[in-house]
Amino acid sequence: MINYGKHYLDKNDISAVNNVLKKKFITQGNQIQIFEKNLANYFGCKYALAVSSGTSALNIISKILDWKKGDIIFCSPITFVASSNCILQQNASPFFIDIDSKTFNIDVEILKKKLKDKNISKKAKAIVATDFGGNPCDWYNLKKISREHNLTLINDNCHALGSSINNDKKYAVKYADLVTHSYHAVKNITTGEGGSILTNKKNFYDRAKVLRSHGVVKNINKSEPWNYDMIELGSNNRMTDIQAALGNSQLKKLNKFVKFRQNLAKIYDQNFTDTRYFLKQKITTKNKSSYHLYPLLINFDKVKKKKSNLFSYLKKKKIFLQVHYKPIYKFKYYRNMENFKRLALKNAEIFYNKEISLPMYYGLSKKNQIKVINHIKKFLNV
Repeated sequence: MINYGKHYLDKNDISAVNNVLKKKFITQGNQIQIFEKNLANYFGCKYALAVSSGTSALNIISKILDWKKGDIIFCSPITFVASSNCILQQNASPFFIDIDSKTFNIDVEILKKKLKDKNISKKAKAIVATDFGGNPCDWYNLKKISREHNLTLINDNCHALGSSINNDKKYAVKYADLVTHSYHAVKNITTGEGGSILTNKKNFYDRAKVLRSHGVVKNINKSEPWNYDMIELGSNNRMTDIQAALGNSQLKKLNKFVKFRQNLAKIYDQNFTDTRYFLKQKITTKNKSSYHLYPLLINFDKVKKKKSNLFSYLKKKKIFLQVHYKPIYKFKYYRNMENFKRLALKNAEIFYNKEISLPMYYGLSKKNQIKVINHIKKFLNV
């Protein structure tokens, strides 16, 4: 069976988890602090806060930025729903910016045009930009826009663990005010579930830390160690020590994982060169993708085939692909909202109709990768 994604665990990962299971604390032990320190060192931030998921990270950020009804938050329609759901959680309004047809990231030029409308710009509060598939956005211009319009800049960096701009893997916090990670099983490293918030701003970190654990502050009176206070309406967004131990072990292998994925991408690049039928993600020379995903656009109309039939054909060969993503505004929940009933963004629509995500994970053999390539070409008759 060949899936689009798969986690990889070795004996060191298993040993790290087993060691925690033998210790006194399996929830809030020292492995979490070690993991946060390791994250800060690798990704170059002053503060790292481990949380229960990438979704938790986004939800906490939406709270610390105090988004409210009437606020506009810009985001991409081609990403996981959590990136815009966190906006709705605060009764603010997601404003979907169409993707660039080549990079598949948020289109900076479209964003600039929208901000020329004073009715939009005066309500705009933030940008949530996703480094789609691992390909860094145009962060230089996003930062410039955020400064010009006083917008908080958030990097939904969940796809891009190990990516770089100008060979700098610490780019995310250099441009964005807040960065989110996910360590879900199919991400470049995993803690099972889990995520984090990275920032260089202490006020964001301090408030996020409180919201991570029910809004509770402990040790308010040293002579009364049982006494604590709740100062905000938070929830349980904590990571366990078990997860953090796995994260510490996995993080040591991230460079190796990314290099392997980049080599897989080169093979795909070499085999899908015919632009009449295939469109690959454009990654500029200054960027290096960590390839959480390898998105391939197929001109199904040209070959007179259906995407659904391709998936059925590959399933019979025990090859299970995926599509990333259905435009968020096409989901029923969003369609029931007035702002999204008739929304159709040109590039997002084309992308969704053509995109498939090819198998991309550490340990995928060249034999199986070539098998996937050959079966796709055979079905398409190209």
